[in-house]
Amino acid sequence: MEKIRSNTTLRARREDIELHTADGLTLVGELALPQDREPQATLVTLHPLPTHGGFMDSHVLRKAANRLPELADLAVLRFNTRGTSSPRGTSDGAFGDGEKERADVAAAMQFVRDRGLPHPWLLGWSFGTELALKYGLEHPIEGAILLSPPLHRATEQDLAAWADANPALVAIIPELDDYLRPEEAARRFSAVPRARLVPVEGGRHLWVGEPQTRRVLNEIVATLGTAPTPLPEEVSEDLLR
Repeated sequence: MEKIRSNTTLRARREDIELHTADGLTLVGELALPQDREPQATLVTLHPLPTHGGFMDSHVLRKAANRLPELADLAVLRFNTRGTSSPRGTSDGAFGDGEKERADVAAAMQFVRDRGLPHPWLLGWSFGTELALKYGLEHPIEGAILLSPPLHRATEQDLAAWADANPALVAIIPELDDYLRPEEAARRFSAVPRARLVPVEGGRHLWVGEPQTRRVLNEIVATLGTAPTPLPEEVSEDLLR
C-alpha cells in the first residue's frame, strides 16, 4: 500500500480539452474520468481569482482531479477562465471581473451536455464561488459546493435567487478565513435557509496542507454521495498513475 501524499496522482482517463465561448474565445482545460468505469457524477470546477494566482491547477482542484475519479467515481472538469494561464496553456481573452466569465461557465456546461456527463455539480473556490452563485442557476445542475466563499461579487440578489431553487447549495467555511468566517457566513447565507453551511475548525482560505485538503475532498464526496467517506488515505500500487 502507498500513502496518498500531496503529489499523488491516481489512475484516470485524462483528456486535454477546449471550451468555446459564445463570444468567440477558446478556453483550455482537462477532463479526468474514472479509468475503467463510467462516472456517477461530474464536478465542474471554478478556480480562485486569476489576478491573485488562481488557475485550473490551484491545489485543491488539482488534487480533486488527481484522486476523485478513482476514489469516488467522479468526472472532474477543470479549465482556465478567460485570460488565465497554467501549464496546460492560456485561455483566450482577458479577465472580466466576474462578469464576462458568465460565458465561460456557460461554455463549460455546454461541454458537459455535449459529452453526456452525468449529474453535474459546480465546485467553486473563492472567486469561483462568485461565478457559481451568480450563474449556476442558469444551467441544469444538481447543486453547487462553495469553498471559502468571500461574497464580494455575489450580491444579496444573487444569494436570494437560490432560496427557492432546486439545486443544492453547500458552503464550506474556514474558521480562520481571510474574508468570510462562520459567524458572518451564517448571517449572509440566511437569505438561503436551506443552504448547508460546513464550518471547518482551523481551516484557512487557501486550505494549505494535506489534512485540510483531505477535509475538503471528504466533504465534497459526502455531499455527492458517490463513495463512502472518509476517503482512504492509502491505496494499492496498481491504482497509481
